[in-house]
Amino acid sequence: MSDSGSPGGWHPDPGGRHELRYWDGTRWTDHVSDGGVQSTDALGPPPPPPSFTAGPSAIAGNDPARVQHQVAKRAGIDPSSVAFEGGGTVFTEPILVVNQKAKIVEINNEYAVHDGSGQLIGVVRQTGQSAARKVLRVLTSVDQFLTTKLEVCDADGSVLLELVRPAKVFKSTIVVSAPGRGEIGRIVQENMVGKIRFALEAGGQRVGSINAENWRAWNFRIEDEAGTEVARITKTWEGLAKTMFTTADNYVVQLHRQLDDPLRSLVVSAALSVDTALKQDSRGLN
Repeated sequence: MSDSGSPGGWHPDPGGRHELRYWDGTRWTDHVSDGGVQSTDALGPPPPPPSFTAGPSAIAGNDPARVQHQVAKRAGIDPSSVAFEGGGTVFTEPILVVNQKAKIVEINNEYAVHDGSGQLIGVVRQTGQSAARKVLRVLTSVDQFLTTKLEVCDADGSVLLELVRPAKVFKSTIVVSAPGRGEIGRIVQENMVGKIRFALEAGGQRVGSINAENWRAWNFRIEDEAGTEVARITKTWEGLAKTMFTTADNYVVQLHRQLDDPLRSLVVSAALSVDTALKQDSRGLN
């Protein structure tokens, strides 16, 4: 970390011309990123450094000790008991820790994704929010029915997955795509009453499911098409003050074995988007 207190990494472009610009820990560079595509563009007169709370690595504080505590104490997972060795990406780690940026008023969704040791390996951001849409979200509950778009990026800002929840009235569907590959599959809500269930579909075929373990849908069991549990999502309790006065939600995801696509991408997408699928409906479901 530099004397400015801001770690190197991708941050919102201070010049406003691009989605992200790279801060090397000392200065803004010419490297920019839009929709996961990186290029170069000179910034001009240097603006102030990014604040620590603005960058991707700071969405959840980027505190490895805090993340490790969340895994071991709040989710009850022994890191030494994981089923396979991780590969350092959102697709290859046995444990994913998903922490939402804490806000008093949630205008757009932002999440940091860490591995079980606390290393930042990804970021999830809501995209396509117009100024009018942000006002709707603050003042009304209409936003929960409108199309929602998320991008899953690696720690360098490259887009790995694109998640779209089309406009809906009752049940949610999330379309999972990847740049250059097109649609991978869909996460389809099957019911509204009782324990919430989602089908994981690819090519029109059911390849798995997500099953809430209680009616409030705090924790989920993810199964393959044979009904075998392949992963588990556990919501972690972050304290009364944070839960009451912010909109942040935090989850730990444990994969029991390595998975192949399309199930792998759908399971990762489910883990990173279940909050969008359900939390935005909470005013009507809980």
